[in-house]
Amino acid sequence: AVRRAAPGSLGLDRVSHAEARQPGKSPHFSVNWVMGNADVEIIDGTTGKRSCGGSSRLCKHVFSARWARLYGKLSTRIPSHGDTPSMYCEAKRGACTYQSVKQQLFKAFQKAGLGTWVRKPPEQDQFLLTL
Repeated sequence: AVRRAAPGSLGLDRVSHAEARQPGKSPHFSVNWVMGNADVEIIDGTTGKRSCGGSSRLCKHVFSARWARLYGKLSTRIPSHGDTPSMYCEAKRGACTYQSVKQQLFKAFQKAGLGTWVRKPPEQDQFLLTL
């Protein structure tokens, strides 16, 4: 079930505007960790990669590969909705509930006076899903 919350209750009333951002002052790294895993991952903020050059465990490609493996295991137990998408952008476009909720979120931001969602270049979602 999807619940909608007021923007203020999520801290969205404090969202900065694009003009006020000072990206040059942001740190040059980010850190993430996973509960139950002792490893801390440090990501270069400029490249989006680990110091060894590998992809982050939080990148779209890694998440989509995990999704594809899970989908492959579940597809024998759930009714098929057509062919398995071969590209990440196809999978996102085909996720009707996701697309609907995303549009509701964009409209809520506009209505609350929080501006428009900054869209990324479509090329970022054009990669093959791998099992």
